[in-house]
Amino acid sequence: MLELAAAFICFTALLTYVNYRFVGLPPTIGVMVIALVFSVLLQIASALGFPMLEETIEQLIQRIDFNELLMNWMLSFLLFAGALHVNVQDLRSYRWPIGLLATLGVLVSTALIGGTAYYVFPLLGWHVDLVYCLLFGALISPTDPIAVLGILRSAKAPKSLEITIVGESLFNDGVAVVVFTVLLGILASGETPSAGHAVMLFVEEALGGILFGSVIGYVTYRMLKSIDQYQIEVLLTLALVIGGAAVAPHLHVSGPIAMVVAGLFIGNRGREKAMSDTTRRYVDGFWELIDEILNAMLFVLIGMELLLLPVTGLHLAAAVAFTLAILLIRWISVTPVVMLTPHWRHMAKGTMGILTWGALRGGISVALALSLPAGPERDLILTITYILVLFSILMQGLTIGRVVRRVTGNAPSEPDQHGH
Repeated sequence: MLELAAAFICFTALLTYVNYRFVGLPPTIGVMVIALVFSVLLQIASALGFPMLEETIEQLIQRIDFNELLMNWMLSFLLFAGALHVNVQDLRSYRWPIGLLATLGVLVSTALIGGTAYYVFPLLGWHVDLVYCLLFGALISPTDPIAVLGILRSAKAPKSLEITIVGESLFNDGVAVVVFTVLLGILASGETPSAGHAVMLFVEEALGGILFGSVIGYVTYRMLKSIDQYQIEVLLTLALVIGGAAVAPHLHVSGPIAMVVAGLFIGNRGREKAMSDTTRRYVDGFWELIDEILNAMLFVLIGMELLLLPVTGLHLAAAVAFTLAILLIRWISVTPVVMLTPHWRHMAKGTMGILTWGALRGGISVALALSLPAGPERDLILTITYILVLFSILMQGLTIGRVVRRVTGNAPSEPDQHGH
């Protein structure tokens, strides 16, 4: 395992350097593109009669449990790091669009995408049960802002949009995981629970995650406040995330939601009342590094997963159809949410268009697809999900800056290679 971790970290570092030095794309998109090109070159070499390198790398990738790595560990670190730098006052100012998009938006998206899949799959020769289609809707609904945030800032996107996109993504990951977990339980039991039971499961996971995150955030805050030693304080924040991620599943509460709440608590109240200037500097630096490193590793993994999936022309055709459908459904789910928001008429120009096009899909969708029970449905959904994530990151991620500038009329600022 140590050799595998060493090889993967070295490979990620090399791709990050190549992108920064020679390619110049936004960091996460750049490393994924290079990894994707590398995967294609390996497949070409294999087709030309040189299969050994591809087979060796495939064996290494197969040893990585993507679902376990992302869902149980990386996601907790990424969500905590993201929440740590979010101002609660900003979230409160935009609580209505963020709250509605992260809850109602996810539920509407799950139902509409699942319903679309239920009718589209048979047209392409695939017969998939409704519960699998709804699982597909749930796993493809959460958005990932990582690849797009630096671009939004360089394109001078309105602050209201940036806060809304970040806030939505922090919470809709957790909500989508809860919805997915409830649907997966229905699939495992083979029985359709009552609506009341499904709602109770949802509430238990979501509210339990909020309560658990508040408790561990408060306990850590009190410990931070009682000392002034930055090395120990950084270690305490690390222990919060690792310990919280390990305990949450045993309590049957949402770990992702708990990490967001704990991160907001430490990043706001903890930062103001429990940290010295020195501690703030080291805590911020530590978690910014964790965020950057894990995101680079995650997007390299996404690029290399191509080696393990049997992608066909039919899969590509299905992914194109679903890409168009998902964008339309995103617009449908965003429009009423924005219009239900108080003072929506005063929101930034082009809000609905940017919220639609800026809703990138990321690694969490692939990880959830990997957690489906083994079978033909899993293989189909995983392959299409993977292609959708690639399309989303490449097509939307590389054009969102131009979309923002065209819609808002802002001139571009100097591109930020570091994604900040």
